[in-house]
Amino acid sequence: MRKGSVKSSRINAEVQREISSIIHNEIKDPRIHPMTTVMSCDVTMDLKYCKVYISVLADDESKQETMRGLNSAKPFIRRQLAATVNLRKTPELSFILDNSIENGIYMSKLINDVKAHDDAVIAARGDEEEPEETESEDE
Repeated sequence: MRKGSVKSSRINAEVQREISSIIHNEIKDPRIHPMTTVMSCDVTMDLKYCKVYISVLADDESKQETMRGLNSAKPFIRRQLAATVNLRKTPELSFILDNSIENGIYMSKLINDVKAHDDAVIAARGDEEEPEETESEDE
């Protein structure tokens, strides 16, 4: 199975969907924040290992608690995954904190700040200089 193949993509998507369902519906650990999202899964070609990218919309303390809760629930999640997804081998899970959503929000805020500053500069110039009216030659 090649890395970019259709089969690999389907397995990654199915594992992501099932792990997300397990985290939200079956794990009752209070350390896991309710705003936890499984961003993606990357299952190796031999189906032995799986990197699970997790995003948590909370403060740093809650993120660390969520990661501790997920790491302690790893055997349970793997058993549930084995019961729901029909694979030859059930991969070993490793959870990785993904900050891409927060980085995107931060970049969006920076872009909006620059745009607001540019609009303010243009408005200030418009107050100082009034645009000259051009007369058309056809009149």
